[in-house]
Amino acid sequence: MRLHVRHRTTYRFDQPQQRLVQLARLTPPSFAGQAVTGWDISVDCDARLRRARDGYGNETTMIYVDGPLESLTIEVTGEVLTEDRSGIVQGTTEPLPPAAFLRPTPLTQANSAIAALASDALAAGDTALPRLHALARGLAGTIRFDARGMDVRRTAAEALSRGHGVCQDFAHIFVAAAREMEIPARYVSGHLYRRDGADEQTAAHAWAEAFVEELGWVGFDGANGISPDEAYVRVAVGLDYREAAPIAGARTGAGDERLDVAVSVTQADAQRPS
Repeated sequence: MRLHVRHRTTYRFDQPQQRLVQLARLTPPSFAGQAVTGWDISVDCDARLRRARDGYGNETTMIYVDGPLESLTIEVTGEVLTEDRSGIVQGTTEPLPPAAFLRPTPLTQANSAIAALASDALAAGDTALPRLHALARGLAGTIRFDARGMDVRRTAAEALSRGHGVCQDFAHIFVAAAREMEIPARYVSGHLYRRDGADEQTAAHAWAEAFVEELGWVGFDGANGISPDEAYVRVAVGLDYREAAPIAGARTGAGDERLDVAVSVTQADAQRPS
């Protein structure tokens, strides 16, 4: 599938800011099943951009902007060729061993309810893969997807107790339960082409990956009940949302800010006249 992605983030400040520093994880890598054919990051003011790679192997861009600044828009556009590999991820840059992704974080700390999900999944199979699929099914039967009310501070335990959540919540709960089963797992941020025609989205997408000895890393999208296929563009990974978030940063200046995010994922072939 040939996918065209546009991801625009706009900050508006009620008082001029002296300086902004942003860490952007917005550039997807190429690997088996995903080929980036073009990608561009633009900023609507005079900015310094420095590209690097973080400790997880993600491509990063540091953005430095001097004020006075009343607003800032960061936009990425690009085209990616994807294919369905049943969620199996191969050919990525992996500076860390899988065991590094067994460590819990404050956002992915398991409680008794998450441990119960993990226990049920353990009983459903003799090896990691059937257990992970059982975990995905159990999660789908326990928590309801709800696109409203995203809160990046919400923990996996809090999300499970609410009984509903966004894709970020599904990913955090899956990761916490997989680690409870002593299976390395990580959070993934990226984009999803909506086959229902909803091209315009208010946020990027998120899912989880778990390490299966005989296969390597395998993706599980609990919010949609499937493993990622050709409709997914994988961008960054981390122990949790905070370490794979599309944009994070700091500012020097008083006052409040308002954040607006607009994401568009379309089939590039469908946009071209015949």
